[in-house]
This record gives sequence, C-alpha cells and structure tokens, in this order.
Amino acid sequence: MTVKKFGIGQPLRRVEDHRLLVGGGRYTADYAPERQLEAVVLRSPYAHARFAFKDLETARAMKGVKLILTAADVAHLGDVPCQAPLPNTDGTQNLVAHIPVLAKGVAKHVGDAVAFVVAETANQAKDAAEAIAIDWETLPAAIDMRAAVKPGAPAVWEQQPGNLAYDSEMGDKAKVDAAFAAADKVVRLEIENNRLITNYMETRGVIAEYDAKTASYTLTLSSQGVHGIRDTLAAGVLKIKPENIRVVTGDVGGGFGTKTFCYREYPLAAEAAKRLKRPVRWIADRSDHFMGDAQGRDNFAVGEVAMDKSGRFLAMRFDILGNIGAYASQFGPYIPFLGATMMTGVYRTPALHVRVRGVYTNTVPVDAYRGAGRPEAAYLLERLVDRAAREMGLRPEQIRRRNFIPAKAMPYTTPIGDRTYDSGDFDQHMTRAIEAADWAGFKDRLRAARKDGKILGIGMATYIECTAWGEGEDVEIRLETDGTVTVYSGTQSNGQGHATAYAQFAAQHLDLPLDRIKVVQGDTQQIKTGHGTGGSRSIPVGGVSVYVASEKLAEKLKELASQKLEASVADLEVADGGVKVVGTDRRIDFAELANLPEATREARTGEGDFTPPNATYPNGTHIAEVEIDVETGVAKVVRYTICDDFGIAVNPLLLAGQVHGGVVQGIGQALLEKTVFDEEGQLVTASFMDYCLPRAGDVPFLHFETRNVPSTTNPLGMKGAGEAGSIGSCPAVMNAVVDALDRAYGIRDIDMPATPDRVFAAINGADKAAA
Repeated sequence: MTVKKFGIGQPLRRVEDHRLLVGGGRYTADYAPERQLEAVVLRSPYAHARFAFKDLETARAMKGVKLILTAADVAHLGDVPCQAPLPNTDGTQNLVAHIPVLAKGVAKHVGDAVAFVVAETANQAKDAAEAIAIDWETLPAAIDMRAAVKPGAPAVWEQQPGNLAYDSEMGDKAKVDAAFAAADKVVRLEIENNRLITNYMETRGVIAEYDAKTASYTLTLSSQGVHGIRDTLAAGVLKIKPENIRVVTGDVGGGFGTKTFCYREYPLAAEAAKRLKRPVRWIADRSDHFMGDAQGRDNFAVGEVAMDKSGRFLAMRFDILGNIGAYASQFGPYIPFLGATMMTGVYRTPALHVRVRGVYTNTVPVDAYRGAGRPEAAYLLERLVDRAAREMGLRPEQIRRRNFIPAKAMPYTTPIGDRTYDSGDFDQHMTRAIEAADWAGFKDRLRAARKDGKILGIGMATYIECTAWGEGEDVEIRLETDGTVTVYSGTQSNGQGHATAYAQFAAQHLDLPLDRIKVVQGDTQQIKTGHGTGGSRSIPVGGVSVYVASEKLAEKLKELASQKLEASVADLEVADGGVKVVGTDRRIDFAELANLPEATREARTGEGDFTPPNATYPNGTHIAEVEIDVETGVAKVVRYTICDDFGIAVNPLLLAGQVHGGVVQGIGQALLEKTVFDEEGQLVTASFMDYCLPRAGDVPFLHFETRNVPSTTNPLGMKGAGEAGSIGSCPAVMNAVVDALDRAYGIRDIDMPATPDRVFAAINGADKAAA
C-alpha cells in the first residue's frame, strides 16, 4: 500500500479535538428544544419486593408536574427485549426475563424503575417522585450467584426455580475426561472476575420529541449506534414502523459497550412526549447510572488443565457461572458464552470442555462491557497458566512457549470448532515484550525494592481475542459542491476518533487534508443502515467500508474529469484535492469538478460495503511489575510493557490511545474497582465515595509497541484494537501481584481487586500460618 500524506498509517493528530476542547461538543445534555420538560425515574429501594401505589394524586397535583407514568399506564408498550437468549445444552429454553418498561408490581433489584415523573423542571420532578406513597412488601432476595444456584435459594422469578437462565456446554467432555485421567499433572484454580460499573464520563440521556402530524418520534440520545436502538424501539417496545422513529446521537462521552443497548427511559420519554405534546428530557445523574445502567463482568469460574510431565497441555476444562442480574439484558446471557469460545487462548490444547451457566440474581442486569466475555476468558486462562507454571517448576515464558500455537500452524481451528485464527506469531511478541520489559534486570529491581521495605512481582499475560465479526457496514462518500468530502457511516464514535480515522481511509484514495473530509454518524434519517460500534469493529469493518467507498468515488471522479481534461481514465490520477493527467500540469480541482453539469449527486457519490468472512484475532503480550508495601497492603503498578499484534495500524497515535485506555481500565479492575451488594441487595458502592476508579497516579508510563502480522479476513489486514488493552492487563497485573506475594509469603490465591485491605489480610494470614 502506498503511504499517502493523510492516509492509512500516518500518526496524525485527531481533527475533532480542537472543537471538543474549546467547548464545541454537542452532547445529549447540550440539546435543549423549546418548551422541553424534565423527567426523573423513581427507583426501587429494595432488591426484591412487591409494591402498590398508595397515593399518586398528591404528587400529580404538585407544582409543575405534568405526568406520572406507572406500569398500568404503559401496559400497551412491549418489554425491552433480550436479543441473545441462550438455550440449554439439550436445546430447551429457560425463562427469558425481558426488561419491563416499568416494574409490574414486583421490583427485582435496587434501582428497578417503578415510575416515570415529568415536570417543568428536574427539581419539581424529583420532589414529586419523593412524594409518591408506596406500600412495599420485601421478599427474599438472591444476591450472590453461587448461593443463588444452590437448592432452597430464593427464586428471582417464580417461573424459574434454581435461578438458571441457561445451562450450556461446549467441547468434547468424554475426550477431556480421558485426557485428565491419563495426565501426569492436573492443576486447578477457582477464580472470581469482579463486577464493574462502567462509569463513562457522560451519563446516558434522552430528549424525546413527537410530531402528531406524522405520528413520528425523534429521540436524541447518547449511544453506540442509532439504528439498533431505533429497530428495538420500533419492533419490540413502541410497536410502530422503524421509519416513524428518528434516533440522533451527537458527540458521546464514552460507551465501553454499555451505551449499545436500548434502555427503558427511551420509550418512557417517547410516550411522555406523545401524551404531553412537548419535548421530554431525561438526563441520568450518577446515581441513575450506578443503579440503572447495565454493569459488567461478574463471573465465578473453576479452571483445570491436564498436562504431561513436560508441562504440555493435554486438555482443559472450565465451569463458569455468569451473573446476568435480575433481567436478561440485550446481549447479557450471551456474554459469558462468548468468552467461553476463546477459552484455549493462544495455546495448542487438544481437547476442551466448558460448562457455562447464566444465573439470575436480584441485582442490576449485566451485559457487554469493554471486551464482552473475552477479558473474563483471558483472565481465567492466564491465571491458570501461571498457576500451572508454578506447580510444574517452569518459568512463565517457558510454559507458554512450550504450548503456543506456532505461526506455521495458521490458520488454526480451536477444539470447539467455531474459532479459526487466521494469523499470528505469539512467540514473536512475547519474546519482544520480555526484552522490552527488561525481565532479565528484574532481580536487581527486586533487591532494591526489598531494601526499601517493599516486595516486587513481575507477571505476564499472552492473550488473543476475536473482534469484528458478523454484519458488515454500508458507507456512502460524497463529493460536495465546495470540494469537500462527506463520509456517511452507520458506526458511532464514542471517543475513539472516527472523524480522524475514517478521514484517513478516505484520504488514501482522495488525497485530501483531513479538515476537508467530514464524517457523519448517528442519525437514522441521514444514514440508511448501520450496526454501530462494538466488538472493536469500527476500523476493520467500518473503516474498510470507507476505504472501499472512497476507492469507488475516486474512480467516478476520474470518469467525470476525463471529458473535461480530454484524457482517458487510465491516464488520470486523483491527487492534491483534484484530478490530473499523469505527468502533466493539467488538472481540475474537486470544487470545479463537483459543479460540472454532469456531476449529479449519484455521479459524486461512492458506495462501499464490507462484510467480514471471519473475525479478526488481535493478540499480544502484556508484562506488569507490581510493587507492594507490606505495611499497608498497597499494590502499585510501577512498570508496564505491551507488545501487540494488530495487523495494520490506520493511525499509530489513535491506536496507542485505545490501548492505553484499555490498560487503565484493566488496572482499575485488578487493583481498585468492585461493585458490592450487601446480603439484602443494597448497592454498597453506589457512588464515587465508595467505588474507586484509577487516577493518574495509579498508572505508570506505558511502553507500547507492535509486532504485526496482517489479518487475512479483510483487504487491509487490520485487526480490532479497542478492547485489547482491557484484555491483557488484568491477568498481567494480577500475575505480578501473585508473583510478589508468592516470592515473599508463598501466597498463590488472591482475587481481584487486589485492594490494600485484601492484600494486607493475605499477608497477615500468611504470617499467622507461618507462626
């Protein structure tokens, strides 16, 4: 591929940053139509309770109050549907608990929505919500997923005793059992993957408007894709035609998967706007986010590996419980299963068996969060591999190198059959990461730490994930009459820098500066189709579609220019914002070209679509060093090294930013973040007073480089990168924590997050045991 000044591979700064930094962003809360009303959601204070409204009229009569909706008022609306229910192994289907727009007489978790209050101001709506009198009858609650599946546990749903959303298996159990029976060594690990709250900078919100003349809605909201939300609202909830709903998303302050979904506030605002004939706005406060938005992770798993006497893997088996919360969120049941499809990771393992159970509990629903199942799988596997190395007396890199799928084996189909890795050289990036991390110098750093009264550990993770599978993207690129170019894409930036990256794809063929290329997303009226942003698909699917569309536009522009320049198309090239005859100074710039009589809209538009034939499989090695203060239990990441394989990079600066962000999220999960419910289901970590996010001081300098092997599943060789940092980081950090504790105290079991109290308790317990 030819390197163009503004094209693919150039480390260009983001074109959108100046506008955002000077206050030019247009986020959902910035939109304020005339005569808008404000709404709040009244939420359940109990994890499981029957309820009945004693008095609604007092609240309805309060100053400024325009409408109070309860379940009875929206009985004509459908539930917000789960779109990825999982069957049991035998093909039967357990209860799929779709999310009601408002709870129907029984609240299923703290924060469950029971009423929607609309008033002239937000404070008036809050006052009215507090004035609503409700009779509550608390019911037994199932909070811990391990307890929830035991006999006699309270039922979240009476229709589903035992609280299993599904019980599914994959792999060859008989072959695995035989391998374990013949193994020289079996290593077992029980591990928790802690629940997380997404905590994007911009909370969710919606402004709903209704046009009675056309019986149509316009919803402005913060999302990761407008078309999916529109279609869910139309077919599943409002029960109208998709063309009667316009969904608009402007700038988005973070998504991480959680803004993909259709939430109950969207149809509630739409219904209120229709009834009141005025725009209705609901903007979540941080408490709404903590109790009302889908949360992430929350698995408990048992992993086992069978080995021969040299440490080669013969088989693996895993038993995974995935907490899906009180309701089946949009993709929630599928997430643990998706992770399980990647359970052999980068290792040549002849046999695999995985049992996955989705568990209902009286907690906030769980759904896709950055990586969506793949971080959970990589964490479980890489912790198990490190445990196996210790018990076999091997170094971490020895056991990995001994079991890696070799580059020459690509394409490689994993034991479960539906994952085929097209490319990768795992030994290459691990070897380079070890070198870049100065692993050989660790002993000197360890001695220095001990002199300072600290203990030090070093840990690695070698991961692979699947990205950019499924539906394709249809893209349009148009030359405007002023000589600029507009890209129309159905993906959705939520901070990744699409305005820059997509412009680079277009510039590869159109040779324009990025400020002459406008990227339009987030409007179902302007963009015909789209599958949004998620699964690291924007670059290897959406970006490739932009590339294809811009190539077609370039050919059309040469055809338009050929008559004007009196030259054949074969003698023309697109360069410097125009079309010219190769080897001459005869040219026509884009503005003049776009205003030719024959330059119709169709003649100035390139269309492109790309549907991936298979997923891409980014992979890499992360190495962390963690220092622990034994007097306080504080664990701190002091060195961090990354060597990844992302195929081809469209923009190295954007790529590094994505990786850095994911690593910080992983450090947060490993050392700081945990969503805590007490025995009654109260959310203990319901604000930033109790839920700790990583800060700048918690993150060291991140050394990042790549050793890329191009993907074969798209024409540009790219692999998705948006989730990778969050996948490699948790196991690398926790393997380093365990390494430090094992060296000093023989401690090999500790779960995330490795908070000061948890680390201190482990050290204190080891000291007492030794005594």
